[in-house]
Amino acid sequence: MKRILSIDYGTRRIGLALSDLLGITAQGLDTLLVRSANQAVERIAEIAAQSEIGTLLIGLPQNMDGTSGKQTEAVRAFGEQLSQKTGIPVRFWDERWTSRAAMRTMHEMGLKTKGRKRDVDRIAATMMLQEYLSVISD
Repeated sequence: MKRILSIDYGTRRIGLALSDLLGITAQGLDTLLVRSANQAVERIAEIAAQSEIGTLLIGLPQNMDGTSGKQTEAVRAFGEQLSQKTGIPVRFWDERWTSRAAMRTMHEMGLKTKGRKRDVDRIAATMMLQEYLSVISD
């Protein structure tokens, strides 16, 4: 089985997480600082090639009522660009609560979130991937 790369996309930072080869656990990988979408696509394509990625899981931001917003369309366009560059299939996953859950987890661990947005994005990508792995294993 190939790995899954989870992507918490943002216009300033992109959190990344990676599944194990068995598709059971998610590990935080990195947070990329974004200068441009093209640069982000290039960097993620490099990571995907090095890590034997079979699926790109991209968090899809939606409004609380489930409707799409401006950011939703930007994420879909980014996913399409990434899929065309890598040839790897993209799956979108609801990420409405991941950043809040990541911040809550950091607070519970006694960590401050102020000035640690990179950590929040990486943890959010990890939580999203772990949820996805749990759903597909059922």
